[in-house]
Amino acid sequence: MASGDGLFRFHPYQSTPTVADYATHDNRNQHPVLDFDDATDEHAVFKDFFARNYASGGVTVYVHYSIETATADDVVWNVAFERIGDEGLDVDADGFAAAQTVTDTVPGTCGHVGVAAITFTHGAQMDSVAVGELYRLKVTRDADNGSDTATGDAELHGVEGKET
Repeated sequence: MASGDGLFRFHPYQSTPTVADYATHDNRNQHPVLDFDDATDEHAVFKDFFARNYASGGVTVYVHYSIETATADDVVWNVAFERIGDEGLDVDADGFAAAQTVTDTVPGTCGHVGVAAITFTHGAQMDSVAVGELYRLKVTRDADNGSDTATGDAELHGVEGKET
């Protein structure tokens, strides 16, 4: 696989709610979104098999989002991988790697979609997910982070991953 080739794409309805503090399904002008609160850290989890043509490089995850009301300030996104694969993970407990974080300035027009990019190096940052293995990807709005200053729900339109 060449650098820049797509590895995964997730849409709002592919999310599995966490036990607590999960992003909620909503629509914005008939566009399905996941709403992430501005006062509570909320999460979305996506599950898939890792691309068979992955060449074991780094991965950049792109979070496509809009903000319900804000036209200024910043939003903080955390993304973490969890390898389920052949590592002996007990699926009765979470085993996500440490989240990687990005602070992104929201679009200046309400309703416009911004794209926040988070880069992961191959290995521990990706929980060592390997070709063809089952994994989960967790996306969190870090609402209680002092750098997250945007008011209103952050609306997730989709998440994509590309090999770097």
